[in-house]
Amino acid sequence: MSPDATAFPCGTSCVPMSITTGDSVTLEYTGKLDDGTVFDTSKESIAEEAGLAEAQPDREYTPLTVEVGGGQVIEGMEEGLVGLEAGETETLTIPPEKAYGQPSEENIEEFETEELREMLGGQIPEEGAYLEAQDGSQGEIIHVDEDVIQADFNPPLAGETLTFDIEIIDVS
Repeated sequence: MSPDATAFPCGTSCVPMSITTGDSVTLEYTGKLDDGTVFDTSKESIAEEAGLAEAQPDREYTPLTVEVGGGQVIEGMEEGLVGLEAGETETLTIPPEKAYGQPSEENIEEFETEELREMLGGQIPEEGAYLEAQDGSQGEIIHVDEDVIQADFNPPLAGETLTFDIEIIDVS
């Protein structure tokens, strides 16, 4: 007796499709640092446990959909997704070189204190405060004196090995 073509559209040889470049993938994820600190997640319950929900009260925690190869996530995540299938769970460990790179002195910018004071309407930021550049990147003020203010525009996760627990929800 042959299988019902409507119940088994691929006959008896149904094989889940592995993720390839160009696929649209929906996934749940939790990102952690080496010490176990959760820095990001798509799951609200984990965000609440980790204290992330308080820091971003307007954020919606929902599965993430990305196009593999589209540059929407870090390189190591894209590479780790290739070959996985819908319903699969995986832990990806991503070195800094495949994530946000190593911190670089090139990403530390100096401003003349008086010039920055004028740009900020007479205010001088304190160490630990953040500046937002025109491109939307944020830099942490790491030095303030009478002449110079330095801001570190390195990504906050630069130099970190990242671990992602992921669950593939859908592949299309």
